[in-house]
Amino acid sequence: VQLVESGGGLVQPGVSLRLSCATSGFTFSSYFMSWYRQAPGKERELVARISSAGSSTTYADSMKGRFTISRDNAKNTVYLQMNSLKPEDTAVYYCNVVLYYNNYWGQGTQVTVSS
Repeated sequence: VQLVESGGGLVQPGVSLRLSCATSGFTFSSYFMSWYRQAPGKERELVARISSAGSSTTYADSMKGRFTISRDNAKNTVYLQMNSLKPEDTAVYYCNVVLYYNNYWGQGTQVTVSS
């Protein structure tokens, strides 16, 4: 199982970023996918989750209305569109899948929001 995140960077407040997570090694279209983030000194927290077909999504309250999770099952890739970024969104963002009760994580992509 491989999860490879990309798309992070240093941006100013108010701008947008789109993160991608390319996956391999499992039947992507059969599993829920999630994005988590971990800020310095804080615990890892759930950002968003999407069902296997993409028909259902859930978000952490602080991200509702600003972030959108989506997936392309033909490309085995999940995305996180982040709009109106705030300094408090600064964190390492991780892609996640649970297979047979085991958590799999990517290496993470750093997002820094600063003026």
